[in-house]
Amino acid sequence: MTMKPIIEYTDFRKFMQDFYEDRKLRHAFSWREFSKLAGFSSCSYMKVVCDGKSKLSKIGVERTGQAMGLVGYEMEYFRAMVKFGQEESDEKKKAAYEEMLAIAKVNKVRVLDSDVFDFYGSWKNPVIRELAPMMPGATPGELAKKCYPEVSAEDVKKALGFLVKNEFLKKAGENTFEQTEKSVVGNPEATRLAIRDMHREMAGLAGASLDLPRNERNFTGVTMGVSKDSYDRIVKVLDDCLRQVVAIANEDKNIDQVYRMNLQLFPLTRSAKENENV
Repeated sequence: MTMKPIIEYTDFRKFMQDFYEDRKLRHAFSWREFSKLAGFSSCSYMKVVCDGKSKLSKIGVERTGQAMGLVGYEMEYFRAMVKFGQEESDEKKKAAYEEMLAIAKVNKVRVLDSDVFDFYGSWKNPVIRELAPMMPGATPGELAKKCYPEVSAEDVKKALGFLVKNEFLKKAGENTFEQTEKSVVGNPEATRLAIRDMHREMAGLAGASLDLPRNERNFTGVTMGVSKDSYDRIVKVLDDCLRQVVAIANEDKNIDQVYRMNLQLFPLTRSAKENENV
C-alpha cells in the first residue's frame, strides 16, 4: 500500500487510518505505538479517534501531525481537515473546507471533489446543466429567459463556463452541450455540506413557485406526531420514493423542462419526553 498525498483526503480519520495501515505493512506498528508517538497516555487513543469515538484537541492535532511527520503545507492542511471533520456549525465547516481548497490551490494540488462542492454553490449550476442540453444552439440569453426566476445572460454564461471547465457538460457544437454523466456524485461529507446551502436556496425558490399555476406545481403537506421509530420508517419511504422518481426521470426520452422536487420532513417541536427525568 502506498499512501496517497494528504491533499487527496477530506476525512482526517481516514488519513490517520491509512497512515497506520501503511506503517503497519512496512514494519511492526501498533495503535499503542501510534498513541505513544503522539504523546497520549492511553494506548488506544489513536484508534478511538479513528473510530470516531473521540475528537482531537488543538494540542492533539499538533501532536498527531508531528507523529505522522507532517510539515509545511501538509500540517496546515491536516489542521484544516480536522476542523472540517469536527466542527458542528455548517458555517465553520464550510470555512474549514474552503481553507483546505485554498491550501491545495496555493500548492498547485487539486482536492478531490472540490468541483462538486463548487457545483452546489449556486442553484443555477444544476439547472443550467439540465436545461442547456435540451436547447441545442440556444444563446445564454435564451437560456436565461427560460429560468424561474429569470437570471441574466452573464450568469448563464458563467455557469456554462464552470460546467464545461469541470466536465459536468461538454461542448458538442456552437452553443450546444451534452451531459458527461447522468448524475453528480462526490465525497459524501463534502457533498452533504454543500447541498445544505443548495437546499436553502431551493427552499426559497419553492416558496416563490407558489405563484405559478397549480397545474405546473404540486405542493402537499401534513403536520403529525411521530416517534423516533416512525420517523425512521417514514425516511425510508421517502428514500424509496425518491429513487422511483429518479428512475422515472432517467427513463424519459422526451424531456423539455427542468423541475426540482424537495422531500422535506422536519421537526416543529422538541421531544415532549426530552426532560422527563430532569
